[in-house]
Amino acid sequence: MITLTVSLQVVPGCRAAFLTAIGENAERTFTDEPGCRSFEVVCDLADDHHFVFHESYDDEAAVEAHRAAPHFKVWREAASRYVVPGSQVNTLSRRLFHHV
Repeated sequence: MITLTVSLQVVPGCRAAFLTAIGENAERTFTDEPGCRSFEVVCDLADDHHFVFHESYDDEAAVEAHRAAPHFKVWREAASRYVVPGSQVNTLSRRLFHHV
């Protein structure tokens, strides 16, 4: 299992539009991509413009399929408007333990 953790800061005044865009991307990723096992969007309790995504994929090919999906292109266009430039940090990892 491959995980992708994304941390980013949203441009002030763009939170609602950002939430609409990431909500659509998260839903389409989870429902339309068979290799996506989960897609979680969380907001920092201390800063309501700081978000972290926790995404789980079967393998690196599923991550690449995600990045090639049509809805991902739409998301990237939205992110260019709503995410503070230079604030996004993506971390690809291999999941070792998971408890639900």
